[in-house]
Amino acid sequence: MADRTPMNARCGIGRGALSALLLAALLAATAAAHAQEPPVAPPAASAPAAPVPWTNLSPEQQRLLGPMANQWSSLPPERQQSLAHGSERWLSMSPEQRDQARQRFSRWQSLPPEQRQALRQRWQRFQALPPNEQAVVRENYHRFQQLPAAQRQRLRQQWRNATPEQRQQMIQRARAQRQKRLLEPRGAPRPPPKRP
Repeated sequence: MADRTPMNARCGIGRGALSALLLAALLAATAAAHAQEPPVAPPAASAPAAPVPWTNLSPEQQRLLGPMANQWSSLPPERQQSLAHGSERWLSMSPEQRDQARQRFSRWQSLPPEQRQALRQRWQRFQALPPNEQAVVRENYHRFQQLPAAQRQRLRQQWRNATPEQRQQMIQRARAQRQKRLLEPRGAPRPPPKRP
């Protein structure tokens, strides 16, 4: 018979700590909702992060981050800044955006640990890209999302079935097509894409 003891009790995590972890994860999940925002330049590596005093948070932020109030002063400054920024973003989101963030978090929780790790690594690689390359990735993602569902599925399957060499060729063809589009005069008619 399955153990019906709540996960937080089995792991020795108090309800407040579990709430704080859930809140932190939800705040982290809001990043995708604001992916269209231009990236902010990171602070200089030599400048240490400044702590964020609890009193500097707005009343709404304090209410949202309430489960962390008792431990706020012991958190590293980077974590304080991250939570403060995340709470600002959360509060600026519409109810629909918050629902989407909750759904993404729920999907995230359901992923196996190996898949979560792979996604974290992919995110870190994306974050390491220069801003112009991040913009290209975002643009390609949005263009892909505009394709009909059947075409997206066909392209995914084609990618999955490709060898590493074929994938490199696909990437090079896509880059060449993008470069060609960038060189075309605005408003010039485009020939229809070739079907493989």
